[in-house]
Amino acid sequence: MALRSALLWFLFVVSAHVTDAQWKPRSRMILTDASHHQPVQWGFSSASPQPSAGPEPGDRAPAFQVPTLDGKFSYEPADALNGSVVIHAFTNKSGFLESLWSSESSLKSLVEGLPGRTQVLFLSLDDSAVSDALWMREQLHRAAADSAKKEVLTRLHFSPVPVFALGNWIPNVLYYWGCMGHNCGLSQAVFTSDGWKMPIIIKRLDARYDWLMGRWSTKTYQLADAGDGCEPSPSLGGAVAWVSEGNCSFFTKVHSMAKSNASGVLVYSLPGNPIQDMNCAGDECYFPLGIPAAMVHQEVSVTQALLSGQAVNISFQTTPSPNFFIGIDQQGALAEMGWFLYPSFSFVNWQAQWFEFSAGLQNKLQSPAKVIPVFDQVTMQGDKGAVATVDLPSDLGNFDMLELDASLSCPGKRDSSCAQWDHTVQLYVCCDQLSQYCNTELGRWITAFRRGTGHWLTDVSPLIPLLDSNKCTFTMKTVPWAMPWVVSLNLRFSARNQTGEGLENLRPFKVTPLYSGGTFDKDYNKRYQPMKFAIPSSTKKVELFAVITGHGSDENGCGEFCVTSHHFLINAIYNNSQKFDSAGTALGCTLRVKEGAVPNEHGTWLYGRGGWCDGLQVDPLRIDVSKQVNMSDFESNTVVYFGLFNGQDPNPSQQPGYIIMSSFLIFYK
Repeated sequence: MALRSALLWFLFVVSAHVTDAQWKPRSRMILTDASHHQPVQWGFSSASPQPSAGPEPGDRAPAFQVPTLDGKFSYEPADALNGSVVIHAFTNKSGFLESLWSSESSLKSLVEGLPGRTQVLFLSLDDSAVSDALWMREQLHRAAADSAKKEVLTRLHFSPVPVFALGNWIPNVLYYWGCMGHNCGLSQAVFTSDGWKMPIIIKRLDARYDWLMGRWSTKTYQLADAGDGCEPSPSLGGAVAWVSEGNCSFFTKVHSMAKSNASGVLVYSLPGNPIQDMNCAGDECYFPLGIPAAMVHQEVSVTQALLSGQAVNISFQTTPSPNFFIGIDQQGALAEMGWFLYPSFSFVNWQAQWFEFSAGLQNKLQSPAKVIPVFDQVTMQGDKGAVATVDLPSDLGNFDMLELDASLSCPGKRDSSCAQWDHTVQLYVCCDQLSQYCNTELGRWITAFRRGTGHWLTDVSPLIPLLDSNKCTFTMKTVPWAMPWVVSLNLRFSARNQTGEGLENLRPFKVTPLYSGGTFDKDYNKRYQPMKFAIPSSTKKVELFAVITGHGSDENGCGEFCVTSHHFLINAIYNNSQKFDSAGTALGCTLRVKEGAVPNEHGTWLYGRGGWCDGLQVDPLRIDVSKQVNMSDFESNTVVYFGLFNGQDPNPSQQPGYIIMSSFLIFYK
């Protein structure tokens, strides 16, 4: 449909109050002007053909106004504090987006889980923008029909004007941020045959990111018809199996084709059905499969060629596309939305939740405090890490609260410049080389996987006694082989102003180190013996303080993905414990986005871990044990630590994991 005709059709639709639209996904790619896939630059100088730089994450989002099916959507920078904005540009050329919009669970997740102050603007990149907008609105209205959260529909806005005709800055950002990863880029299957003059190129959706271990190579494969793929076929001899959906699970199809020596599986949808997110279910997920698989629409020419005995070849490609998602946070800054690891609007919700967290954090940072800068955009890499020596306030005794205002960003403004993999980051402090406290851990974080927006405020007030000099050296580091991170850190000192019940203001004055971790094997608990401790005079309160994380992966997934518990037994009676019961759960760390866990990272950031999440601070365990100890100066108390896997001593048969732990008793007066 031509643009002019599309807009005229929109006026007709609105005047007639049409609310329904018939729309079916188209399977074949129509390749047009290749410049459609080139990034649009932010601007050009008339004096020079060289493009100028485009907008980057963190830049202020200018005001804009877009026509919608219900009127118009307007954004002013002054509106930012009222909530974030997510802009989504749909195209029918993407199998990922087709599945995103066709999945009931995906649509319901947006209706049920979008934060209350988030607005979403839906656009289309195609000539079919009018029908796309009507279809998207109908899909979400249908998903909300039985929902108790229909209010969300007032915050969803659908524009019938295609992106290329908006006339504002939005197309510049979408094209300048173009990409070819999860949730953007056009994944395609390319069919060729000697009898065809042109290749047939159709959209595809690869199987769930964390299910199949195989990946498509850049080579050309032979394609072989294998029926519905539910039963093994005669040896496919390394061909890619062409199978229909239905009659058995995706797992059964891939498993059967793997037994038939297929190099991969291409499942085509039945007529009228959308492309689906191919995933395992239940116990299937524990059975490893080593070949790739993808879903496409049925291509009649391919099926006919195979039935007639004609040789058909298949290859796989990804064409860069405009970005399909951009955000504007509560500070009015442009923001990347990260990777959507599978087609679900839950990833929009999680990013919007993080915008809410970030806005709340900015408010907390406005509260009164004495701020001591330690690192300001310092590169952390190698054995040395980031090191700074700072002067501490002379009136430190007036404060009973210490918070670490820490952030980790990347060498560039885009997530693509960020370090791969997740690593532990630790902050050490030394105020006196001769002190027992020198190089004690003060804070711990876990890096995000190729996202650079982490910012956290961590209360480590019980460790104030570590700062026992007017000048201290702070060292922040991760593994020396990690790619660089840019770190900022401020110490925030304040007073809690404790009141009530006749209690004096209590301040920590002494720290007694307890246990560290180690290799989580059969000898783990044999390393720890009971420790005796006395209570210093004038003590009013005793607190257990511990920072514990599990890493590595034995046959049980320990200690990263297994449930471990950590126990501090005081005076052989009182068991103080921390249990990592979300470790290994499929969405354990998504539940912590509201606490600051960076969402939509590359890798398996969603899974629960042993006491940590990618892109999050490690929160200390703090337990008041005053009533568990004998407060007399002349009596000894004891504490002993032990760690368990599923309630028993660990006993891995191979590649044991390990526990990183700092633990202390804190004495207050």
